[in-house]
Amino acid sequence: MKYVALVYYQESIINSMSEKEWHDLNQECIAGVERLTEQGKYVTGQPLQSVETATTVRVRDDEVLISDGPFAETKEQLAGFYLLDANDLNEALQLASRIPPARFGSIEVRPVRELPPKE
Repeated sequence: MKYVALVYYQESIINSMSEKEWHDLNQECIAGVERLTEQGKYVTGQPLQSVETATTVRVRDDEVLISDGPFAETKEQLAGFYLLDANDLNEALQLASRIPPARFGSIEVRPVRELPPKE
């Protein structure tokens, strides 16, 4: 079964890191992806640019509304995602616990919902 692991952290904590600390964290993430790939548990994933680059799109009464910034103000910002292939939720949680930014924020794990086939 597939699970999405959404990586959240406070950008202010990351922004206060030294260049070496930031580099080391990224190298940890790369090594983690390599391990997950070797185990056949990694499907895909990507880090996201800063929340400052976000644009939100809403459609209300057929009118497209575009606003700068994220959908909601939060303490932690969405920083990226991993798509994992795990046997069950327990395994997905175990895998997510090894994602390095979990030390600075949180990892939200959610099962992927399969859409029905097109009729």
